Amino acid sequence: MTKVRRQPVAISIPDRRDAALTLGPALLVFAFGFLSPLINLAIESLKEFTPGRVGSVENAAATVQNYYELANQAFASVLLTTFWIGGVAAIIGQLVAFPLAYFIVRRISPRMRTLTLGFLITLVLSSVLIKTYAIELTFGSVGIFRPFLLTLGLSPNSREYINIVVVAGLVHSIIPVATLTLIGAMQSIDPRLLDAAQSLGAPGWKAHLSITLPLSFPALISSTLVSLTFAISAFVIPMVLGRGRVLFMSNVIYTRFSDIANYPSGAAISLVMLAAALAVVAVITFAQAWKVSR
Repeated sequence: MTKVRRQPVAISIPDRRDAALTLGPALLVFAFGFLSPLINLAIESLKEFTPGRVGSVENAAATVQNYYELANQAFASVLLTTFWIGGVAAIIGQLVAFPLAYFIVRRISPRMRTLTLGFLITLVLSSVLIKTYAIELTFGSVGIFRPFLLTLGLSPNSREYINIVVVAGLVHSIIPVATLTLIGAMQSIDPRLLDAAQSLGAPGWKAHLSITLPLSFPALISSTLVSLTFAISAFVIPMVLGRGRVLFMSNVIYTRFSDIANYPSGAAISLVMLAAALAVVAVITFAQAWKVSR
């Protein structure tokens, strides 16, 4: 049997010129809109700050003191709180969004599906501040669920109570985004696969675990990453629902920039937070790629 050799396809000069003309404006926007602010942020993080002035000291030598100052227990506690509460909210969001997406795709009529999708899109586009105060009126110190939480032995002023309220606020915003992300994956799964598995004697739950979950796993990972990114970068939700006792990295960055005008420290914290988020995303992405390649 003869093997067919694939000849490399040469790209002509006109094709390269067309590609440059097509990608050029997008690359310029990316460079000036994304890379340039990051470079300025990195430069600012290496400057010196003097209390009593706005921003960094002009013409001062570069220093890494702003990064050394972050090596303390207080900063580590805020960073851990951000990823811990954000991770819990992202996982709870997937646990709710996954069956909800399946129900929307498989269990309701096309007309109701359209109305439900419109409702979810409305929730995504609605103001975060409005949704945050809605959670405050539901789970807060005067909320309708306050008696239920009190029966669990949680005081409205306790750290555990406030953590639950912050998680509820994050989950409330995550569920619509995660559901819309998973609906596309659910629609691409052939329902005849489940019917075939059940006709061969597999219980419904086992058919879903062996067919629906593996086929929608890439979309589930993507939805988790989107939800985690939203949760750890949240600003309004921990600021309002946290009552100053639950701080996220975004709140600390805001304080450094706005309240004390320490731009170098705020820039350093921003870059550390960006690096930590990229590390988490990279670990999850590589783990998914390793699982697929097995």
